[in-house]
Amino acid sequence: MTANSHTTIRDALLERIQSGEWPLGERIPREMVLAEEYGCARTTINRSLQALADSGLLIRKRKGGTRVCAMPVRQAKFEIPIIREQVEASGNSYRHKLLISKMKVPPSSIRTRLRVPAGQKALYLETIHLADVLPYAFEVRWVNVQAVPTILNASLIDISANEWLVKKVPFSSGDVMFSALETDEKIANALDAKPGSASFVIDRTTWLDDEFITTMKLYYKEGFQLYTKL
Repeated sequence: MTANSHTTIRDALLERIQSGEWPLGERIPREMVLAEEYGCARTTINRSLQALADSGLLIRKRKGGTRVCAMPVRQAKFEIPIIREQVEASGNSYRHKLLISKMKVPPSSIRTRLRVPAGQKALYLETIHLADVLPYAFEVRWVNVQAVPTILNASLIDISANEWLVKKVPFSSGDVMFSALETDEKIANALDAKPGSASFVIDRTTWLDDEFITTMKLYYKEGFQLYTKL
């Protein structure tokens, strides 16, 4: 397999859909089964399936598996951004500061989102992302280390948790909520903004099959614009 084998596999899976091997609405084999069939890593299968889902041909649901869309439609797309790339695309230099990294028991709201048992610790992270020397975004993140144990050995000072997870950990689905909130003193200090000013917030949770990976909130200064595609 080549480094770009996910495109070859994506095309092979597309051909199987178009040929009728997997009829509309039918559940297709699990990632592990397809990985064994094609002799590749599960992450390669995940990328291939996600590409087909992004194009509206597949529907991926936690516990429900992956099915051929009964009525393929165009849909809005939201790609998990690598913040470094966002900053560099604007012509600025990027760096990040890892403020907090520690294992601790999450509050009940986070425990529910990550589906971790009471008393079990998760990795808690706070990170400031900078454009040149100015704050660009403030990230508050929890990671389920039972689902992603290798993150404990990652050098999150050299690479942000945002970029490490996007590059290293496949996901099958997620939920995203957008909101505008009044900044409290902590968020305002992190963003070098005035307390009470508006901030744009992305609240996201991702999972792989039945394992929840991470939940996070990303705070942007007032005036931030989100770009996506239809």
